[in-house]
Amino acid sequence: MRVLLVGAGGVGTAVTRIAARRRFFEAMVVADYDPARAEAAVAALADGRFTAARVDAGDEAAVAALLARHGCDVLLNATDPRFVMPLFRAARAAEATYVDMAMSLSRPHAERPYEECGTKLGDEQFAQADAWARAGALALVGMGVEPGLSDVFARHAADELFDEIEEIGVRDGANLTVDGHDFAPSFNIWTTIEECLNPPVVYERDRGWFTTEPFSEPEVFDFPEGIGPVECVNVEHEEVLLVPRWVGARRVTFKYGLGEEFVRTLKTLRLLGLDRTEAVTVPGADGPVRVSPRDVVAACLPDPATLGERMRGKTCAGTWVRGVKDGAPREVYLYHVVDNEWSMKEYGCQAVVWQTAVNPVVALELLATGAWSGSGVLGPEAFPARPFLDLLTGYGSPWGLREQ
Repeated sequence: MRVLLVGAGGVGTAVTRIAARRRFFEAMVVADYDPARAEAAVAALADGRFTAARVDAGDEAAVAALLARHGCDVLLNATDPRFVMPLFRAARAAEATYVDMAMSLSRPHAERPYEECGTKLGDEQFAQADAWARAGALALVGMGVEPGLSDVFARHAADELFDEIEEIGVRDGANLTVDGHDFAPSFNIWTTIEECLNPPVVYERDRGWFTTEPFSEPEVFDFPEGIGPVECVNVEHEEVLLVPRWVGARRVTFKYGLGEEFVRTLKTLRLLGLDRTEAVTVPGADGPVRVSPRDVVAACLPDPATLGERMRGKTCAGTWVRGVKDGAPREVYLYHVVDNEWSMKEYGCQAVVWQTAVNPVVALELLATGAWSGSGVLGPEAFPARPFLDLLTGYGSPWGLREQ
């Protein structure tokens, strides 16, 4: 396997450090718009399988040419969701397998944004599923931690833990703090704003997909391994669009433990229009400049990849499932916890980006060995869960199951 990794930020750099310890691939080209980031990621490894390159993720022709130049048969997308579609199309043009950790962007319903779906997450990709399948090509979408591992948990629950599933709810929480910062998101703020301020999507078998108000249906969820109770709210996320396609459940939700202060800050950004992606004109030293307010917010905040030394605590990603097994009610929480102290000591990566990055590397290894195979546009639920969970444990990062 020869991999083109596009994006050498926090998650991309963590991908290289995790992959460097595995032998399933022949080469990995690490490409970024900023060549210094790609070169730094490669230089830290001292591994001849890795090389650095510069590429604009929005330039489909350039990405396809880079795939061909290095003979790469897989494109792993570690950029933010704005670049999903150009990279998705570039992989198809180059006849490469495509893997991402997010999906194509949504657009709210024009008249009823908090009741009906407009364009859903992943719709643009799934619209091309038949073409990928006819070509015998594979696009594995949503293969991070959430979405990704959370979807694998849903498939595992359906395969081995339940006879009938009433509800699947992804629940994400943490007790992470960052020394010296009152507000310092541990993940890409562009993506965080997108998923937290868009209308959340809920799935119900009798109703299909529908939307609610941002931050709706608050609940307190008790997270394992010392994290404890965290208030979680509805957030737009890919699992709700992925899980029902392959796993039978009466209801699917995603709730994020954001915290009261984080929610208040996001609401203020929206109130001021600073969540907008459309460029506005502002004065500059050399005349008017067009900038995106959301990009300005991102530029004013610390890079999440640099926060590891000042972060304390743990992050938990997991899937809560309620249903019936052998005629009796059952309720479980399948989860994966990463301690920031451990991930920094072992890999030099903060916990959130490491937890995101390990899962696509595990998936690549399963594809390389043939344990996972398929064609079309497929989510993690389309593949058997057990090989993934066993290999994740083999990477030194075990998962857990708690009976509720």
